Amino acid sequence: MLTVDFDRLGLRPGERVLDLGCGAGRHAFGCLRRGAFVVALDASRDEIDGVTAMMAAMAEAGEVGKGGAGAAVMGDALELPFSDGAFDKIICAEVLEHLADDSSAMAEIARVLRPGGSLAISVPRYGPELVNWALSERYHSVPGGHLRIYRRSQLFDRLGEAGLEVVGSHHAHALHSPYWWLRCLVGLEKEDCPAVRSYHRLLVWDITAHTPITRVPEKMLNPFLGKSLVVYLRHADR
Repeated sequence: MLTVDFDRLGLRPGERVLDLGCGAGRHAFGCLRRGAFVVALDASRDEIDGVTAMMAAMAEAGEVGKGGAGAAVMGDALELPFSDGAFDKIICAEVLEHLADDSSAMAEIARVLRPGGSLAISVPRYGPELVNWALSERYHSVPGGHLRIYRRSQLFDRLGEAGLEVVGSHHAHALHSPYWWLRCLVGLEKEDCPAVRSYHRLLVWDITAHTPITRVPEKMLNPFLGKSLVVYLRHADR
């Protein structure tokens, strides 16, 4: 399930896209299907190997849009291995909250985005995330976990200081907020809890079925319960 709306990002075929902190590659694969040239970057070798294999499988199956191509590379968000202005679009979904030096990451994002280019950044939304922190110390204290909770205004101000201009925002994944509240309440280690297993099956079904039975209610709930804040920006230097 995608967090970023590619139409709001303005993604076009042939554009150079960086999926920063790509994880399993869901956004990179979506960009490939639209015919973009995608670089998926992550600090995990396992994630990069998996994304590389999936990109090859997509190409073999004819699932890459006309003119599209992709590559996956290991890298550090604080020292991106790319030249200034290398990308037309950047996606950075659920990454900044994990980084101790998020200001440096924002500066690097601005550096490798071409003047006039656009990007989408998502972070956990303040309210739902605050509930998780209140319910579970482990949720935010494990290695690699979330280091901070962003207030909307704080995030906008800091991105502006990096030379990035906010042009729009929305919330996403309302159905995921109660799932994580439940996990935090019963204990993150108790994945075999019947209620947790049942809710997880619902989320998997939602992702695979693409049904209005869940998508319509989630769309209505996103402004109130959306787990992610998604921000669209452009490079302020035209």
